[in-house]
Amino acid sequence: MQTFLDKLSAEIIQSHGNNLNAITIVLPNKRARIFLLEALKRQLNGTVFAPTIISIEDFVQDVAGIRSIDSIELLFEFYEIYLVLTPKDKQQNFETFANWGKTLLGDFNEIDRYLLEPDKVLKYLENIQEIEHWAVDVDKRTSMIASYLEFWKQLPSYYHTLYNHLLDKGTGYQGLIYREAVKNIDHFSEAFKGHLIFGGFNALSAAEEKIIQHLMMNGQANIYWDIDYTFLNDHYHDAGLFIRRFKKDWKQYAGNEFKWITNDFSTPKDIRIIGTPKTVGQAKIAGEIIEQIQNSGQSLDKTALVLGEESLLIPMLYSLPANVGSLNITMGYSSRNNPAQVLVQKLFKLHTNALARSEKSYTLYYREVLDVLTHPLVEPYIGADYLINSINRNNITFLSLSKLFEIQGRASDFFKLLFERWDENVGNVLQRLSDIMLVLKSYLSTDDEEDKIAKAFLYSIFKVINKLINYQDKHEQINNLAVLHSIYKQVIDLAEVSFEGEPLSGLQVMGVLESRVLDFENVIITSMNEGKFPAGKTQNSFIPYDVKRELGLPTYKEKDAIYSYHFYHLLLRAKNVYLLYNTESEGLDAGERSRFLTQLEIERQPNHNLVSTIYNASLPPRAYEPMHVPKTESVMTRLHEIATGKGFSPSALTGYLRNPIQFYYQRILRISEVDEVEESIALNTLGTIIHGALEELYKPTIGRFLTLHDLDTMATLADDEVMRQFVTVYKEGEIKKGRNLLAFEVAKRNVHNFLKLERQGLTDGDAVKILALEHKFERLLQHPDLPYPVLIAGNIDRIEERNGRIRITDYKTGKVEKRNVSLKTWEGLTQGIKNDKIIQLLCYAFMYEPLANGMEIEAGIISFKNMKAGFMGFTFADAYDKSIPVTDTITAETLTSFTAQLVSLINEILNPEIAFEEEMA
Repeated sequence: MQTFLDKLSAEIIQSHGNNLNAITIVLPNKRARIFLLEALKRQLNGTVFAPTIISIEDFVQDVAGIRSIDSIELLFEFYEIYLVLTPKDKQQNFETFANWGKTLLGDFNEIDRYLLEPDKVLKYLENIQEIEHWAVDVDKRTSMIASYLEFWKQLPSYYHTLYNHLLDKGTGYQGLIYREAVKNIDHFSEAFKGHLIFGGFNALSAAEEKIIQHLMMNGQANIYWDIDYTFLNDHYHDAGLFIRRFKKDWKQYAGNEFKWITNDFSTPKDIRIIGTPKTVGQAKIAGEIIEQIQNSGQSLDKTALVLGEESLLIPMLYSLPANVGSLNITMGYSSRNNPAQVLVQKLFKLHTNALARSEKSYTLYYREVLDVLTHPLVEPYIGADYLINSINRNNITFLSLSKLFEIQGRASDFFKLLFERWDENVGNVLQRLSDIMLVLKSYLSTDDEEDKIAKAFLYSIFKVINKLINYQDKHEQINNLAVLHSIYKQVIDLAEVSFEGEPLSGLQVMGVLESRVLDFENVIITSMNEGKFPAGKTQNSFIPYDVKRELGLPTYKEKDAIYSYHFYHLLLRAKNVYLLYNTESEGLDAGERSRFLTQLEIERQPNHNLVSTIYNASLPPRAYEPMHVPKTESVMTRLHEIATGKGFSPSALTGYLRNPIQFYYQRILRISEVDEVEESIALNTLGTIIHGALEELYKPTIGRFLTLHDLDTMATLADDEVMRQFVTVYKEGEIKKGRNLLAFEVAKRNVHNFLKLERQGLTDGDAVKILALEHKFERLLQHPDLPYPVLIAGNIDRIEERNGRIRITDYKTGKVEKRNVSLKTWEGLTQGIKNDKIIQLLCYAFMYEPLANGMEIEAGIISFKNMKAGFMGFTFADAYDKSIPVTDTITAETLTSFTAQLVSLINEILNPEIAFEEEMA
């Protein structure tokens, strides 16, 4: 394959021999420079001085004698001009100004690049706005409409003042430099003694056209195009839109040869159009294609992976095969998704919110603290595991700085940089952010590939912060944190991460614009969807579409043609082409299939082997296979340890019925749930609080009969006791406002309602003696069907003697109804979770029976969400023999029937042949 740069280098050597230092080669971008130098080396036999190779932008700067201004600096300079020209009462803050200022600067740039008369264009815009408001009587115009029209009248003043201001400083935006270069082209042409070669261009602005044509007319320059017959001769093909016009309109081609028209697109090519759902699917398939190329024995040096959207870069890197050697990323990546920029935003949020809450206490919100501590750039180096665990374990919602540093203990300098108080001194804040970037850089390795990428992210934000430090010294309006934050959010959009690698070896990962002039044998292009490739009809401009068409400014039609040229140029000399697109038509990253794919299919070349396929993830017969854990020897040993040691609790047994895998995790592996801050009180926490409050209130009455006076005393103490339980259980969580305050009131109401229920019972003549509260009981279950005696153990909420019977009560925070504790048959009692409450109650009765001294036993539930039902006792009504009366007494016969079911359940748990099987919802 002879690439365009190979052909260009051969032409240069044929025309200029070894006298290369006398020529200057101008290319569309900087990236192609090293490829051209390599192509020249292959043509040369000896050592010569290399030619000067520069990008078109650098060349135009040389012609104009003006340096390019940074986009962020330009925005600040424009704001200074705006403040001077705008009455003080109509001035906007920087954040509001930047929203339209960036758009207006883009329009100024286009006006200058296409050499239009600014006064004429801007007056045109003003007249359009005036016409739109003719319907409004001049005398009746509101101040808002008047201000709006005044803005349009000001545009010429903004333009000229900014233009002259930048010119005086010897700097300029791209359009200004281009306009000045056209003015200076005669002087440059007279002074220039060498020869210029322009190569690989497609779309040119009016200024670029004028400069190149002037130099060609003077015999100081040649231009070499790279266009195929297929595109040039088809008057409807957008890939040839610009070059067709240049070939037709440029006077230089009236009698001179037009170089070069190739015939490479019609050569044999394998083109695979591959559709797959979602962005990640494209990344996975691209990784598989690269692996296939490697396995076929081909070198990746001639393979390009072109990302249609920059957000695909990170998932793409994780999808590449591990054996990819050299990897060169050459593309821009938006700072929006930059991890370092995300960290800076989190720090702004943490500290500005802390200042807003209280200037004195400087209170930090736990979630914002954890966001910083667990950030991937911070977590490996901060050493804050104890702090994170303490916040979660103690339910700390808000932390003062002193509390934060007290928990952390010996805080590192890095920790202090992140969390020490911010003040309103903008310079100090920016310096601290800069120091944080430097500290993070010091932690990163110079050899690790992932660390190199992280350093690129850090460096891009480091540059922005240090620019802001310089601007803050010059611009007095950056005088508080709110302004700084708004400015930061605006300027970060203008910053991007620039990845630049060694492009001569390995896989080339690039954006669309970075592919200009380059040719590859294997090309993989992602995001071939409308709105991504091509970009679509986005128009961030104050100049309407029809006005742009009239004035000759580029519209989305021309931008689509530029994308079309880039796309077809990538395919021009490629042998194997893979075009990936997202098949999803809905969602954030969705879009219709690109028109370029349809165009390829309709205009299919005879030598093209074009195949379209849809890749879907291979789906198993079942979406999810339930987990299956066999009972190994170590598992059986652990079960024996539980059964004969701590014992099986009623909740453990019902937990097994609910999901054996959960039982395995919690009881066998002893894995507990991770501590997390309960910002809002959970139901189980609320239940713990109510249980604790009732226990403390009833403790003084254990062992004697309750009186109405006891209940009056409890009612008086209830609120304070609930508060104490909140503080004990919820620790340092916020309970004085919001939903937690409501939960506190609910807890108090539940306790008072319970006491009212108790009072009603005493009033009705019940004799109640509390025997035990929140007490642990246990009993050994011995049965011939069991492999060994098993201990049943657990806490019972309340045991009392009521009217000559033993009553066992279990409190439930959730809603329970009478049917949940009514049993009609013993068969299948332990076959499902529906009888869990009955199993719990009968386990309690089984444990307490030896201590009942022959008294009748009843067991039931009091549901705080169904308090009107009162005590709901267990009942048995035989479904097969209606003559047997319903009983609410737990007799020896009842426990015998239950024990048989319990033994069956425990045997299943202890059976080595029955694995733990996950229950599917």
